[in-house]
Amino acid sequence: MHNLGTVVRFEIARTLKKRSFWMAALAMPVILGVIGAVVYFSNKASDTQSKSLADEHYTVGVTDNSHLIAPGFLKSIGAVSFTTQTQGEQAVKSGAIDAYFYYPANVNKETVQIYGKEVGIFDDSRYQSLATLLLTQSVAAKADPSLVAILQNHVNYNATTYTNGQQDKGFLKLIAPGLFLVLFYFMIATFGNQILTSITEEKENRVIEMILATIKPTTLLVGKLLSLIVLALIQMVVILVPVIAGYFTFKNQLALPSFDLSTIPLDPLAITLGAVIFIVSYLMYTGILMTLGAAMPTAKEAGGFFGAVMALTFGPLYAAPLFVTAPDSLIVQILSYFPLTAPIPLLLRNAVGNLQLVPALISIAILIATTILAISIGVRIFRFGALEYSRKLSVREIFGRKA
Repeated sequence: MHNLGTVVRFEIARTLKKRSFWMAALAMPVILGVIGAVVYFSNKASDTQSKSLADEHYTVGVTDNSHLIAPGFLKSIGAVSFTTQTQGEQAVKSGAIDAYFYYPANVNKETVQIYGKEVGIFDDSRYQSLATLLLTQSVAAKADPSLVAILQNHVNYNATTYTNGQQDKGFLKLIAPGLFLVLFYFMIATFGNQILTSITEEKENRVIEMILATIKPTTLLVGKLLSLIVLALIQMVVILVPVIAGYFTFKNQLALPSFDLSTIPLDPLAITLGAVIFIVSYLMYTGILMTLGAAMPTAKEAGGFFGAVMALTFGPLYAAPLFVTAPDSLIVQILSYFPLTAPIPLLLRNAVGNLQLVPALISIAILIATTILAISIGVRIFRFGALEYSRKLSVREIFGRKA
């Protein structure tokens, strides 16, 4: 293992020199930046359009058989009163006025009729908005403010819950341990394919024979594993730093929600479990993908199996509601203990607080054993199959040969 440092440094330096690495790392910040720019200019255009519509004046006629519309509001907009619906409709047709509203005697049973001059498919809604505004503000002016707030669903509620006599933090307590679930999804989704191709690359380039003349297969594979972990952390920093900087720089322009980090509760046990599950799970999948890369002669052939691994990894997300509402059900228990599906259920259950310590330790032990097994098999496959450029090793060849 004396060449381990050389392998790690070489793999990190070689990957950092690749344009594809930086394109993959910077793609997400660039995409988020483009989306943010689209949202900003869209909001700005909508505000401009709203101000333009607010400043725009048009003539209105009203027939109020409901006697709910306040005369003061009609006077403020210069509305013309019509005795019958036919008169108002005819005034719009002739162009004498721009819009006409007919309020029937019973607005709860009959439909308010609106007539207007066509001003475009998106601007025609301004007539209904004004008719609704006249009715709601007139009724609100006559009713008790509390009753209006109830009817308009403007009543504020503040619920406080307690756990063991202490005030519960609600969804805030999910944030810290839940970050490890987001991090795991992000690392595997963005870096999984690179893990796979890092092993098959030398085989496809036919340089593996020269490399193995000076470096043992175990040293090379472990060196690649460590370098991939370092590269994944570098890629994560490259992606997160611009995103965080963009949030604090353009938070107000994009109307993004504000977060008070001091209110987020920090549960040491949940955070520790989340960190351990994340690290072990990432190592396990890295080991599995490296084993897959060592077993296949080309990245193209390994790609088919890569899809199956991803399906097992993220498939449990479809059962996410069960992990929250029924953690003791058989399907949740199976998915939590089966190593290939365990990371998502364990991280999610740990975030919502229904993962007990003993089952968590058992699942972590299974993940560690699977990681060691995957890396051991990967080293064995790499040792015997590194020089197989055109075919896959059989199971008998992998486990039948003596080391």
